[in-house]
Amino acid sequence: MKRARRTKIVATLGPASEDPAVIEALFAAGADVFRINMSHLPRERLSERVATIRGIEQKLRRPIAVLVDLQGPKLRVGRFAADAAMIENGQSFVLDDDPTPGDATRVHLPHPEILSALEPGHAVIVDDGKLRLVVTEVGPGRAVTRVVTGGRVSNRKGVSLPDTTIPVAAMTEKDRLDLEAGLAAGADWIAVSFVQRPEDVAEVKAVAQGRALVMAKIEKPQAVASLDAIMAVADGLMVARGDLGVEMPLEQVPGVQKRITRGARRLGKPVVVATQMLESMISAPVPTRAEVSDVATAVYEGADAVMLSAESASGSFPVEAVSTMNRIAEQVEQDGIYWSIIAAQRNQPESTASDAIAAAAHQIAGTLGLNAVMAWTASGSTALRLARARPDATVIALTPKRETARRLALAWGTHPIVTNDASDIDDMSFRACKFAVRERFADIGDRVIVVAGLPFGTPGATNLVRIATVTPEHAAKA
Repeated sequence: MKRARRTKIVATLGPASEDPAVIEALFAAGADVFRINMSHLPRERLSERVATIRGIEQKLRRPIAVLVDLQGPKLRVGRFAADAAMIENGQSFVLDDDPTPGDATRVHLPHPEILSALEPGHAVIVDDGKLRLVVTEVGPGRAVTRVVTGGRVSNRKGVSLPDTTIPVAAMTEKDRLDLEAGLAAGADWIAVSFVQRPEDVAEVKAVAQGRALVMAKIEKPQAVASLDAIMAVADGLMVARGDLGVEMPLEQVPGVQKRITRGARRLGKPVVVATQMLESMISAPVPTRAEVSDVATAVYEGADAVMLSAESASGSFPVEAVSTMNRIAEQVEQDGIYWSIIAAQRNQPESTASDAIAAAAHQIAGTLGLNAVMAWTASGSTALRLARARPDATVIALTPKRETARRLALAWGTHPIVTNDASDIDDMSFRACKFAVRERFADIGDRVIVVAGLPFGTPGATNLVRIATVTPEHAAKA
């Protein structure tokens, strides 16, 4: 199935989209990657959900990426004696280690690591920003705060700490079990929630050991402060704007989004823009004009993928949401301004053979007006380096490894195909032309660029670029 766009779409599965027929309809509407949120799916059902996606993949004969999103540490207040309390602006409010149900003056905070890390002046945000507290005094097992923004707070509401580095890893025991389950089920990407430091990503990568690529979700100010180090370790990035917009001033989020998007592109690592992209389509069949503009902005910026969360997981119009996002991306990429923006952000190639070949392929494609760059790749790195250059031609990744093809389903402008490795240079060119015709990226008389590494099957050995012409023989055997 040939997509008419370079930007990929990630659709989250949930109650509204767990039926196999709906998942297939989501793919047909434009979804390239399916996200499974472990905050909501019982671990015991994960393998079943992945198996459903693999069945659709086999039926449609197209690689589909599975992204398993770990929940991460969920920080919450304890319970209230009356199940809720009204907290007034300006009053004092205590967070402590006493499990006794709370009231309008105090509540249990069942996270001793937070109480020991809080300092005077630190902000404590409760219930997605509805309440804002500032720490005025700390002591053993307690923190006294001043209520800046009050209101009603009920049992087990979430807590965010924009100023506090919590001395715990991003992976909880639940996450460790979910990670092992995700790897066993054959997940292609693992998303790590509430990353604070590069070590949080490295910990997950050490467990994954290459069985899946690891994506760092940037949703905390601490992660923004360590962004360069985190990007260097992670295989991909996600701009998780929901929690990011709670923990830092909303007006700063667009700038952070651009910084992450451009930084990931500079490194040649996929980046996903996520959260509330078509939020109104949870309950309405059409989005707002502002939401359309928001999706378009991410596409204009050159993001590898845009993501739907509740819109496809629990909304009333999951297929329509994917279809709408698909149309927005297609329209943006047909706009002449799009390519001028993409070209203006193009990075200089690094001094490696792979980047030199990628730069050459990009220049050749532009000079000759070619539609396809055929990249033979085992690990996927060749295709990612080509995608980093954001060529006007589609990168068709030919790989003998199905897991590589699935991972590349997330990468900008990449059309992955699973096939046997090439046996020699002639076979490499012949089959590249054959696939270009079969996938409708070229016709008889057209030329394509073929990129590969010699000797064949050697990871990281990209050292060859060749121009091949499609002949009637290629079309006859396609």
